[in-house]
Amino acid sequence: MKILWKKFRKTKPSIRFVYIFVLLLFIVSYAFLFRSLLLLNGVETKLRIIVLCVLGIIILLYSFLDLLMLLTKKHKSVIFSSFFVMIISSACIIGSLAINRVYSLLDSISKTDILYTTNLIALKDTEFVNSSDFTVGMINNETDVEGNVLAYELIEEENLEVTVEKYDTYFELLEKLYDGSLDGIFITSNYVVMYEGYEAYENIATDVKVVYELSKEMENQDYIESSGSVEEPFTVLLMGVDSTSDTLNANAAFNGDTLMIITFNPHTLNATVFSIPRDTYVPIACLKNGGSSKINSSAAYGSQCVINTVQNLIDIPIDYYVKINFKGVVDLVDALGGIDITVPDNIDFCEQNSKRSFKKEDLLCISSGYQHMNGEQALAFARHRKTLPAGDFQRVQHQQLVVEGIANSAKSLSSINDFYAVLDAISANIDTNMSTNEMLNLYNVGKSVLFNSTGDGSLINIQKTYLTGYDLTMYVDNLRSRVYTFQYYEQSLAEIVEAMKINLELIEPTPVKTFNFSVNDEYEIPVIGKKYYTVQRNETIPDFSNQTLSYVQSWCSARNITVNVNYIGPGSTGYSQLLLNDTVISQDVKRGKLVKDTSSITVDVIKHPTTITSTTTTSPIITSDSTTTNEAGEGDENPDETTTSTTSGTTSTTTTTNFLFPQNDE
Repeated sequence: MKILWKKFRKTKPSIRFVYIFVLLLFIVSYAFLFRSLLLLNGVETKLRIIVLCVLGIIILLYSFLDLLMLLTKKHKSVIFSSFFVMIISSACIIGSLAINRVYSLLDSISKTDILYTTNLIALKDTEFVNSSDFTVGMINNETDVEGNVLAYELIEEENLEVTVEKYDTYFELLEKLYDGSLDGIFITSNYVVMYEGYEAYENIATDVKVVYELSKEMENQDYIESSGSVEEPFTVLLMGVDSTSDTLNANAAFNGDTLMIITFNPHTLNATVFSIPRDTYVPIACLKNGGSSKINSSAAYGSQCVINTVQNLIDIPIDYYVKINFKGVVDLVDALGGIDITVPDNIDFCEQNSKRSFKKEDLLCISSGYQHMNGEQALAFARHRKTLPAGDFQRVQHQQLVVEGIANSAKSLSSINDFYAVLDAISANIDTNMSTNEMLNLYNVGKSVLFNSTGDGSLINIQKTYLTGYDLTMYVDNLRSRVYTFQYYEQSLAEIVEAMKINLELIEPTPVKTFNFSVNDEYEIPVIGKKYYTVQRNETIPDFSNQTLSYVQSWCSARNITVNVNYIGPGSTGYSQLLLNDTVISQDVKRGKLVKDTSSITVDVIKHPTTITSTTTTSPIITSDSTTTNEAGEGDENPDETTTSTTSGTTSTTTTTNFLFPQNDE
C-alpha cells in the first residue's frame, strides 16, 4: 500500500487533481441522486435500483481503472474517462434537482399551514362605537377559527368593549345584522364570494364595510387524515372553491358550489363521476339536530362538514378530498397554452373576469361553437350559470368540458419548463389530504392506463351519472328564508350509489341476462340515474293569511296536521274589524316549510264580538207566567243563543253585545 501511495504521489499533479476532483464529484452527485430517488417511493422501483447499481459500478470502475491509467501515465485516457464521468455526474445532479423540485411541488399541494382571516363587518351607515352599547355577533362554536377563535383574539388585541351575542349559523348573524338587531358581526373574509349568490345578500359587497380585520397563519384546522390507498379502489371528493385569491392557502370556509364525487378502480381502470347539484336539499352534518339545507351551505363550516354531509348522503366513505381554486384555472389553462372546447348550441353569454369585474372591457363573452380558450375564457365558461337554460346542471356539464380540455392539452406538453409551469399552477391552487407518496403512487395508475388503453383510444372507462329530481321553493331554517332547492329522487340516487359501490368492489354487480335492441335505433350509452320517476313530490305549507279557519282545518286534516287555534279579539295585536269572522291572519309555521316535517300548526284567527238577540213574541196559547230574560248571559248556560220571552198582546226584540275571549287570550 505504501508503494502504491508513493507511486500515486509521483503522478502528474494536474492529472492527479482531475482524477480526485472528478471522483469526489461523482460520489457526491451519486449520493444526491440516491437520496432523491429514495423519495420516489413506489415509482419504478426496479428501474431505480438498476440505475443506482449501474452508477455504483461505474464509480468503482472509474476509481480503479483510472487509478491504474494514472499510475501507468496514460494521461489522455484519464482525461477522456474523467470527461465522460463528469457528464454522468452532471446528469445525476440535474436529475436530483428535478426530482427534488417535483417532490417539493407535490408536497406543497397539501397545505399544512394556511392564513385565517376574520372580519368585523357592519352596515355601511353604521358608526362604530367602542362601548357596550355596540352589539356584535359571533358563531357559537369554539372550534370555528374565523367566526369565534380569531374573533376573541381581535377583541382582545383591539381592546374592544363591545357586547357579544352568539348564534348558531352565519345566516342568523347576517339576518340580525341586516334587520338592525346587531351592530356588527364576525365573519370570514370570504363573505362576499360566499353570500352574494343569495337574493337577500346579493349586494353584500356594498351593503357592509369592514371595521376590523385580523389575519393569522395557523396549522390547517380543516385537514382530514385519509386511510385510503390509491392501489385499491378509492373515492375522491372534488370541491370547487370560487375564491378571489390567486392561491389556495387562506380561509377554511368556501362557497361549495361545485361538488363532484369520483370513484376509481385501479384494477379495472373504471371510474364513475357524480356531480351533486349545488342546491340539492340534504341533511347537513354539522347543523344542530341534523337540520337540512342546500348542500353548498355545508362549505361555510369547512371541508369536514362537507365530507361528512356527502358521506351521509351516499353511505360511502370519502378516501380523499381535493379542493380546487377556480381562479387557478386561469393559470393552469394559460400554462397549457389554452384549451380547445366545443361550446354547446344555444349558448351566448357574458361573464365577469377572474377579478369579478363587470366593467365592459373586462367581460368575457362566450358563444356556441368550437374555439380555443385562454384561462380567463375557460374560467368564465366554467363559472357561469345564471342565464343557462338548465342553470347549475348545465354549468356542471361545462365544467366537465373544461376538465376534458385540460386533460387533452396536458398530453401535448413538450418541454420541462411547460411541465413545471403546470405543476406550479396546480400546487398553488389545490389542497388535498392525499400524501405525497400517494400522489407518487398514482404514477403506477397512470402507467396502467397508458398500457391498457382501449382500441378506440380511450384510456379510462368513465361511467356518467345524472341525479334527477324536481325544483321546489321552500323555507330553509339555517338560510332563514325561502329559497330554491333541488329535491332529488331517491331512486335516482340509489342507482348512482349502487354503481359507485360496484366500482369500489363493495358489492357484487347484478348480471344482465336479457338485452333488447333494434338495428333501426342508434345505441346510446345509458347515463346512470337519469330517469324520471312517478313518485309523490314534497309539498310545502302555504300562506294561510286571509283564508277561513274551516279551509285551514280541512287542508291540514287531509295531511294529518293538527291545527291549534288562537282567537284574536278586540284589543289584541292584529285584530281588524274589516276582516270576516274566522279569518286567519297569521301562522307559526313559516310559509314554504315541508309538509312532511310539520305535525302541527297554530293559527291566529279573527273573532268578532257575538251579537245576542232577545225576542218577545205574543201568542194566545202561551200564558204570561213564561220566564223572561232581561240581558243575554245572565242566568243562561249558553249566552250565545237567542232567548225568546212572551207576553200577551205585544212582540219586542232586544239586541245586546257579548265579547267572547278564549281562555288562552290575554
